[in-house]
Amino acid sequence: MSTDFTYRISTTRFDEDYSPSQNSRATTNFANLARGDDRRENLRSALTMINRRFNDLARWDNPDGDRYTLEIDIVSVDLEFAVSGDDQVFPLLEVLDLVIVDRATGARHHGIVGNNFSSYLRDFDFSVLLPAASAAAGSFTVPDDFGALHGKLFQDFLESAAYRERFTVSPVICISVSTSKTYQRTDNHHPILGVEYAQDDYSLTDEYFGKMGLKVRYFLPAGSVAPLAFYFRGDLLNDYSNLQLIGTISTMESFQKIYRPEIYNANATAAHVFRPTLESGDFSRTRVEYDREERSRLAVTQGKYTEEHFVKPHGELLARWAGLSPALVH
Repeated sequence: MSTDFTYRISTTRFDEDYSPSQNSRATTNFANLARGDDRRENLRSALTMINRRFNDLARWDNPDGDRYTLEIDIVSVDLEFAVSGDDQVFPLLEVLDLVIVDRATGARHHGIVGNNFSSYLRDFDFSVLLPAASAAAGSFTVPDDFGALHGKLFQDFLESAAYRERFTVSPVICISVSTSKTYQRTDNHHPILGVEYAQDDYSLTDEYFGKMGLKVRYFLPAGSVAPLAFYFRGDLLNDYSNLQLIGTISTMESFQKIYRPEIYNANATAAHVFRPTLESGDFSRTRVEYDREERSRLAVTQGKYTEEHFVKPHGELLARWAGLSPALVH
């Protein structure tokens, strides 16, 4: 663990009273829902969707479909540098953490941390660094070691005392499949994750998460209409309990129905060969308001914020720590 910086973890309950903290990325799904006149209704509706989907997948010994509820915490991780100054502390990432409450027995089961992974540094990489490199080259260009610093920081955090003292299993990050790739259904079927799909090629996001030490598999759970991308360390199918996997699916599928209804709330299930698109009109909108255009605009703003308050003041130190050229993080 580097003596140049340490990790600090804090939590905020995600419920209908939730308000984003000053350091939360405004584009993250849970923060987007918690603004405006209908914020409480938005949050209540999203939480209801999550709990209903959980009980829909956890059908055994659950005749009324209401045995389980989820308690959800937002886990915020700050990077605190040893040197003092205005930019001594930077919000590195946020994820959701779950506790599964069994209302029949009173038991509380810890879920999988990692839902709704959010990162300012990723905003910088994709919304500032990548466009700048492409503009300089005159065509789409991925810089050398793109995502390397982000990946090294993420893996260092997972090996830190701060992570190990709080979490006993590795995270799983579940997101939407890429609209630039084609996915084909396989014969592999998991009782919880569902039918597995295979991609024709890795996307830039897949490669970016690979720098974080994460592998990817794609599954379409029962009752879903499109496969989800699961990024993980270890063995996704055997390292976690059924309830833990259901917690991840129900949380992230609900958010994707709100954020990308064209794919995840479509009126038809993904075909044997599936090419996801946001251009489809055959889908149903949820009652939860979500500002997708604002999300895109703020990603650039947040990327520039990261450049000003993280990359510029700490770039040389971080490059030296990560074994990268200083030019790659400026």
